[in-house]
Amino acid sequence: MKKLLPIIGFCLTAMILIAPVSYAKQQVWKIGHVRPAGSAIDKDIRQFADAVASGTDGAITFSIYPANKLGDYSVVQERVSFGEVEMYVGPFGTAVDKKLMLAFPPFLVDNWAAARRLYGASSPLITHLQNFLKVQNIKLIGGWPVYFGGIALTEEPVEPGNPEVSKEMIIRVPPIRSFELTARALGYTPYPITWTYAKMGLKTGMVKGMIGGGAEGYKGLSSLVRYYVPVKDHFEYWFVYMNLDTWNGLSEQQQQTFNDAAREMELRRYQTAEKDEQRNIAALQELGVEVVSLSDAEYQKMREKIRQTVWPQLRKDIGQPFDDVIQFAEQNN
Repeated sequence: MKKLLPIIGFCLTAMILIAPVSYAKQQVWKIGHVRPAGSAIDKDIRQFADAVASGTDGAITFSIYPANKLGDYSVVQERVSFGEVEMYVGPFGTAVDKKLMLAFPPFLVDNWAAARRLYGASSPLITHLQNFLKVQNIKLIGGWPVYFGGIALTEEPVEPGNPEVSKEMIIRVPPIRSFELTARALGYTPYPITWTYAKMGLKTGMVKGMIGGGAEGYKGLSSLVRYYVPVKDHFEYWFVYMNLDTWNGLSEQQQQTFNDAAREMELRRYQTAEKDEQRNIAALQELGVEVVSLSDAEYQKMREKIRQTVWPQLRKDIGQPFDDVIQFAEQNN
């Protein structure tokens, strides 16, 4: 028995030392997004979370926070940068680095095939964004295509397809310079506020409409907006990203699991996204919102106005990466 005591003591000590290590490997990460629970993105994130949990043998699981419960997307971006939140799926804010405007260049693509190439994993747009985000301690691992943007209005616009005509309407724009420049070039007076306060602005009459969203997001505002102009001012693409230090702390196998899960989610979304966009536009009409039709000539006129007045200013703000993206898009359209 005396001979067994040292062995028993060694085993107990080993168990005590090993147990905390095993426990430390069981991680519950926070991941947020902008839409309500049960929405398309919410369902896809839940599948993503299940894939990661399975691929890491349960070492990493998720608490999912829908509907901006972790804060507005620009706030959560900072929280991910600091490591307070592990992951997020949504757009980027530009308060820290205005070069992130490169994420949504205005009037650059107008169809889903071109958008898919522009936001492909090896495109200059994604490559440059990866480099910009490293400075913010953020790792980009994928994306979720959403829709082409449009303008929602409470009143009928004057010549909506003619950018040379002043609409004499103040509209909400995201607090991002590219959207402000675009709205002004199209004949509107921009008022930068976040989506969170936009509904209040519509209710009070402070703004007569919004740019920076699409039919899906505007459905919830159908009691306030009466017109929708599908100008396709930008392609809405939500990025899947995480804290860079957290990413570097993963094993190569775990990193591959995240990449595979993100890629699978993006491919699955592309299979339904265009049809979802069409259904959401039809749903707006069913809710009593008039969808304003634009001719190819009107769209081209708007694009040329943006090219001449907005793109030079974005080139000045972003630099050579903007030209790289423009060249790639024009070669692949």
